[in-house]
Amino acid sequence: MRSTFDCQNYRIGQLYMISKHSHEQSDRGEGVEVVQNEPYEDPNHGNGQLTEKRVYLNSKLPSWARAVVPKIFYVTEKAWNYYPYTITGKECGRNGCCFCSFLPKFSIHIETKYEDNKGSNDSIFDKEAKDLEREVCFIDIASDEIPERYYKESEDPKYFKSQKTGRGQLKEGWRETHQPIMCSYKLVTVKFEVWGLQTRVEQFVHKVVRDILLIGHRQAFAWVDEWYDMTMDDVREYEKNMHEKTNIKVCNQHSSTVDEIESHAKARVCQFLKHIAHPHTSSPNLGPTSRGLKLEIDTLCI
Repeated sequence: MRSTFDCQNYRIGQLYMISKHSHEQSDRGEGVEVVQNEPYEDPNHGNGQLTEKRVYLNSKLPSWARAVVPKIFYVTEKAWNYYPYTITGKECGRNGCCFCSFLPKFSIHIETKYEDNKGSNDSIFDKEAKDLEREVCFIDIASDEIPERYYKESEDPKYFKSQKTGRGQLKEGWRETHQPIMCSYKLVTVKFEVWGLQTRVEQFVHKVVRDILLIGHRQAFAWVDEWYDMTMDDVREYEKNMHEKTNIKVCNQHSSTVDEIESHAKARVCQFLKHIAHPHTSSPNLGPTSRGLKLEIDTLCI
């Protein structure tokens, strides 16, 4: 994924974009709750930032997934930011740190490396992914289409032009002519080890991750005049304020405790999956979208 910045400059833009995007996407009890955001030191990667978030996203799920999960549903995300290297999913004991507490066989692991080039480093993840089957997906912030419901002309790099930097109105072939330019390389691994749903869920999650990355990096480009003059201290203060505002929007809608949510969620999923495994038993009251789906399940609820 290429952008018209260098890595050092984009560090501030990335932090600004994530905070503003999370706030905009949070409403009516759904969105991103920041649980932890603090400095972290790693013996190999040095100083960084550790964040833990709960992403409430029931309404974002397709109907076949909403049949399985409770109304109040969230995914826990942990991330270690050692920019220009970041990890979402590691050191967590569940094969990754984007996970759903009541679906222990589901995880998302993302590693990111930022480099000042046009996306020409084909071997950037050879060490990390040497044993993985990989599909390479190029993302162009100017020409790739985003879901219609997220489109805003003011955030379209083809039409936006920065007043502060003069960058913008990216036309076909912009990657060959623009300087500076950088690339965000992502290694995304999704696991959902449940027979009968694995391929469908993993493909769906990969598409969602791709859409989020495309939207976010378009916004970072289109919001450049808002963050370009910020220092690291400025953006950390902005980040703190936005996290507080976003948590208020999200958390005030959830009167249940985390333990209550997880207990109810696990019971609901187990009931649903046991019914699928033994279709001749009485049907649980999980809504019409759960009917007719069959898969074999052994140990998920143990």
